[in-house]
Amino acid sequence: MDSEDSDFYGDDETVSHLLQRVADFDVDEWVQQQRVHPGRPQRQTNFLGEASGLHNPYAGISYAWQLTETVDDFLSRLPPATTDQTPEVPWIFICNPWIPRVHKREGQGQFSRGNEDEAPEEEGSEPAIVAEGGLERLHLVSKFIEGMQRSGKAPSTVENEIAKERRQATSDILKLAHLVKVRTGKWMLFCPATEVNEVWEIVAKATANNELGIAAKVAPRSPLEDPRKDRLLCVYTADFSDTADVGHAFTYIGISHGNAWGLRASIYSSTDKFPSSPVKHETEET
Repeated sequence: MDSEDSDFYGDDETVSHLLQRVADFDVDEWVQQQRVHPGRPQRQTNFLGEASGLHNPYAGISYAWQLTETVDDFLSRLPPATTDQTPEVPWIFICNPWIPRVHKREGQGQFSRGNEDEAPEEEGSEPAIVAEGGLERLHLVSKFIEGMQRSGKAPSTVENEIAKERRQATSDILKLAHLVKVRTGKWMLFCPATEVNEVWEIVAKATANNELGIAAKVAPRSPLEDPRKDRLLCVYTADFSDTADVGHAFTYIGISHGNAWGLRASIYSSTDKFPSSPVKHETEET
């Protein structure tokens, strides 16, 4: 670590210098630098069928809907209320067959621990770049917070400047994600375990009929499930920046609730888009 990163004595010059470093962080330039980095694994293009046909990024995945079965047969084969969660069945998936996506086994998410079962990826997406650039940007956030807390400035000023930096970091990370086609949004819905089959049927049929998102998943029954605990369903949308579609880059760099940088883990919540809605749901960028 060089002196720029370690010498935070709280003087105005140091804080000013850090502010300039933050301001100079150029997402577009960073992406271009990373794209010429040697040794990055290249994805193989392998859509199933022609562009005018149907596509299934979960083809051959036993815990997902297959184009060779009806949706009703799929729902009967893997009812979430009674299908046990195991290493072989971590989730239950269904795709929108009208929207081509990279096959699950070929997605870069397979190389990112914890992201193996997220949305099927868009052709040409580069989540590894999001992970690298996002962490680099978060490093600046950490140093900025450290510097401001030692600056000797009024607490209200420190709080305001840190909040501003967090908002800017969020914007930078989301811009980076969009530039490299990591654009999927994720609505997270929660319903009582006693109603999960009915809710999942609505979501699954709407997804298969090209009426809802690009894919969806539901959590199977956990061996230690508390019947009072809500079950999670996720609906993946094409573009997190499209607030009409609304509906995910934070997942790839580990930003969850209570993260060390104080960033909000969800881009939207049900109160943002549906102030009077009784449905419990929120949205992330993946």
